[in-house]
Amino acid sequence: MKQLTHHECVAADVALSKAFGLLGKRWTAVVLGTLGAGGPTGFRELSRAVGGISDSVLSDRLTELTQAGLVTRTVDEGPPISVTYALSERGAALMPAFDQISTWAQEHL
Repeated sequence: MKQLTHHECVAADVALSKAFGLLGKRWTAVVLGTLGAGGPTGFRELSRAVGGISDSVLSDRLTELTQAGLVTRTVDEGPPISVTYALSERGAALMPAFDQISTWAQEHL
């Protein structure tokens, strides 16, 4: 493994802190995983798929994930108006890391 400089270590720590600040929130990984497994999904469908999450928390997580560029929000003017959420390219890039973390957790926790 390559020895990192002090600057590289600090930059890596800052990046990890940002990542876990967002991804470490309750339900975030579940929402991302559900979108990754199911493709574009409406709010109601997503709420049913992520059992136990309140509508307000789901709305908050979707807003945060959209602002972070991990999820896209598409509005179809209808009628009726419908909104769908899907993983962005950035969000899809997280799925292999989630798979590795899941494997690690099953083996070690």
